Parts: sequence; structure tokens; C-alpha cells
Amino acid sequence: MLLPKLSLALNILVLIPVCSGLLLKANWALDSYGIETPARGILLSIYLTILIFSAALLFKFDAKMVIALLSVQIIYKLLSPIMVGTMTNPVIISNLFIALFHAYSVWKLSIIEKINPFVS
Repeated sequence: MLLPKLSLALNILVLIPVCSGLLLKANWALDSYGIETPARGILLSIYLTILIFSAALLFKFDAKMVIALLSVQIIYKLLSPIMVGTMTNPVIISNLFIALFHAYSVWKLSIIEKINPFVS
């Protein structure tokens, strides 16, 4: 179970500074995420939700919930460069690396738990 827990820890380690930067209106957040808009506020709420669930699942591990959380993240992170239209934004680049890590975690967890994430 180490790898999925590392994915949850990665979420926490990445999202604490990201959410803090967005909340505190840090210059790097403006450079990476653009000006403050309702869309950025919605993104922040999604990030906070992922942060909260990652922390909760790290302490009360549930394989199916971890697979669900990480799978949603993988999909949105892989869709991001298509929707944004660039591969050069630092958020997009980090998202792609995190998606790869999470995909490996989901694969390993589904094998260990004998869970097929695509069949109920």
C-alpha cells in the first residue's frame, strides 16, 4: 500500500503550497494560474477538496475511494493540456508528471486489491 499512500502524500505536499499561494495571491500564482477570476476560485475549491480527501484517505485508507480520487485526477490532468492549448505552462507540466505517478499507483493498487477500476 506504500505507492498509493505516496500518491496521497504527493497531493498533500503539492496542494498545501498551491492552495496557500492562490489564497494569499502570491505572484507565482498569478504567473501560473492567471488573474483572479471565478474560474480560478472554482479551481481552488476543487484543489481544496482533493487536499481534504487525500488527507482523510491517508489516515482512513479505502482502496476503492483512493482509486476513484486518483482516477479523477488522472483524467483531469491529462485533459488539461488539451483544454488549455499548451504544454509549456508549469501547472500543465507538473500535472502530467503527477498523473503518471498516480496512474502507476492506481495500477498497482488495482492489482493488489484485485479491483478493476473500470468495472463495478
